[in-house]
Amino acid sequence: MAKKQAAENPEAKPAEDAAKAEETKKEGVEAKPEKKPRAPKPPKDAAPEGDKPAEATKPEPAKPKPAAAAAQGDQAKKKKRAGVSPSRGKKLRNQLKSLQQRIKKDGPQPLPKAVSLLKQSKRVKFDETVEVHMSLGIDATQSEQLVRGTVPLPFGVGKTVRVVVFCQGDNVAKAKEAGADFAGSDDLIEKVQKQGWLEFDVALATQDLMGKVSRLGKTLGPRGLMPTPKAGTVITGDVAQAVKDFKAGKVEYRTDKGGNVHAGVGKLSFEDDKIAANVTAFVDAIRAAKPAGIKGNYVNSITLSSTMGPGITLAM
Repeated sequence: MAKKQAAENPEAKPAEDAAKAEETKKEGVEAKPEKKPRAPKPPKDAAPEGDKPAEATKPEPAKPKPAAAAAQGDQAKKKKRAGVSPSRGKKLRNQLKSLQQRIKKDGPQPLPKAVSLLKQSKRVKFDETVEVHMSLGIDATQSEQLVRGTVPLPFGVGKTVRVVVFCQGDNVAKAKEAGADFAGSDDLIEKVQKQGWLEFDVALATQDLMGKVSRLGKTLGPRGLMPTPKAGTVITGDVAQAVKDFKAGKVEYRTDKGGNVHAGVGKLSFEDDKIAANVTAFVDAIRAAKPAGIKGNYVNSITLSSTMGPGITLAM
């Protein structure tokens, strides 16, 4: 019927379509469904539904260290403490303080009394070295004012001195007969130069072999072992006598940057008169080596001490 009516009234169709469009438009606006709020997205790390939440992990109890690890820890602690002197007790501190005050109060001491005080202050088990320290009134920056040489001590230094002699020919046999520990020429020079051999305390060389020995300057020089005429370690006379002097206790001395001279002159176990004789010989040798250009006081002070003992100023 509707098709027939539309066919009969063709003009009424567009009007009806327009009316229907307006109605649907109004209905669409009115019937527009409300937007539902979106559910929040679960985090990526969240457990899927149905799974139980993971329980909080409890820290595991610390396992006891094995005995080997504990021993290594103790060794590491000991290594850290290595080189640090132990703390002094109250009794020892008071004893040292009273001794220092007494020495300071008495002032410079004669040599026999100073040796006696030094032995009274002994507090260690090993045999200490007796040392002499002299402050000289020189200018250490001037080469002509430097004091250097050797002095034979009448009673030695109380220790075995290893002597090597760089010599050739008949002098090799003479040096060994006099007590040299090592003697030779090219073989010893090559051993020092290539292998770094330094198992000796004093190095002597004859004048004719100094041209070859000079190659060892970089090795022996920094260690104070390089033979030099100023130190008396370059032999120009009798080889046997030079070896005997150094084996008996010939001491080398040399001023430092502050113009001071230091040397060991024996052991504390020596008798008092032997220590005094060695000290006197050393002091006399330093006074005899006074440079010509020195004006004023040459010897400012002389101090006697032991390895672990106090310094006692000498009046001599």
